[in-house]
Parts: sequence; C-alpha cells; structure tokens
Amino acid sequence: MIQLDNITRTYGSQDIQVAALKDISLVIKENEFVAVMGTSGSGKSTLMNILGCLDSPTSGQYFLSGQLISTIEDHQLSTLRNEKIGFIFQSFHLLPRLTALKNVTIPLRYSDVNQQEADQRGLHMLAQVGLADRSQHKPFEMSGGQRQRVAIARALINNPSVIFADEPTGNLDSTTSTEIMDLLCQLHASGQTIVMVTHEESIAAYAKRIIRMKDGHIIEDSLCTN
Repeated sequence: MIQLDNITRTYGSQDIQVAALKDISLVIKENEFVAVMGTSGSGKSTLMNILGCLDSPTSGQYFLSGQLISTIEDHQLSTLRNEKIGFIFQSFHLLPRLTALKNVTIPLRYSDVNQQEADQRGLHMLAQVGLADRSQHKPFEMSGGQRQRVAIARALINNPSVIFADEPTGNLDSTTSTEIMDLLCQLHASGQTIVMVTHEESIAAYAKRIIRMKDGHIIEDSLCTN
C-alpha cells in the first residue's frame, strides 16, 4: 500500500536548512492500522503531509498503491488524493454553512457522480457513522463528536485506499474520543487501511502498530499486543 524509500524533507534556504525528515524508509501494508507518535518537532506531521500527498520530499521515493508519486502530474495528483485518500483532521474542517450531507459529499464534486447519486451515497455514509438523522443539520448544531463523525463519513465517501487521521480525537472529551476510536476500529476490521498521528498513548493503543519518531528519524516501529 505505502512504501517510502530514503525519504528526506528539508526546509529553508541553502544558508539555513532544517531537516524535518531524515532518510525515512517505511512500508505500510493494506489493512494495517498504524499510529505515528512523537513530540512537537519530531517530524510526524511532515511525514503525514508527504504520505497524504500534501507535500513532496526533498529526496527519496514514495510509492502509493504501486505508483511513484514523484512521476505524477499535479492534476493527476489531485485526482489521486480525491479518489485514493481520505483525510480526518483534528479541527474537522467542515464548511459551517453547509449541512452534514453537503459536507460529506464535497469530494464527489470533483467526480462524474450526479447530485442524486451523491446524496444517496452521502446519506449511506452518514448512516454508517450513526448520523442518519442529522443529515440536514449544520456543524454548529452538532456536538464535537458528531462533527468528527461527519468528517469520517466525508473521508470514506470515495471508498479510499487509505485514511490518514491527524489527531482525530484532539478536540474531543475522553468519552467521545472512545466512541470515535471504536468507529475507526470498526472501519479497520472491515478492511480499511488507517494511518493515524497522535501524541496520546491511550489513543495510539487502539492501533495494531506504533511508529515513534524523534528529530526526523523513526526510533521505534513495533506491533501492539492489544
């Protein structure tokens, strides 16, 4: 599913350069549930941005589903992100003026799916995350947990190959965090590949594999016994 070969990401000018990632090599297989952990500045967010095709490495190669990302044109890359990748963010990134249904179906605007089919798929996804009765509610009318469920439904709408979750419980209380993580575990059990960034050990424990980062390096890559 994912293969990184000697990935380095450097920021800055020739005079002052900061290496956010240093010679990272990594393989993530289909249907894995991986947590990436590390303190601020460890490189975990940079790694997530490269995995999600939101940033490009300075050197090295990234293969997603067998495709070498550096060889893909920009317009093709946008299509790949929309069709192959689902994103879940800490701050939800929902459009406040749109209903839950309209937020969920946003990724379908860039496909050839008509509005009727888009709404049907959106309603199905909302039902999958337990929000069938909230389709016409706007984000401000929902709790944080409900908004994150909308975000998860949006991430799933195109049946992506992999979901990248960046601190998916960061803005939620402990009870709601457990509900969201139980939902992600259900998705994983159904065959979904998930890569999650978190700084919380209790959240990382839901994953089946934990990658720990420090100063741009992977310092530990271990399977969980849960």
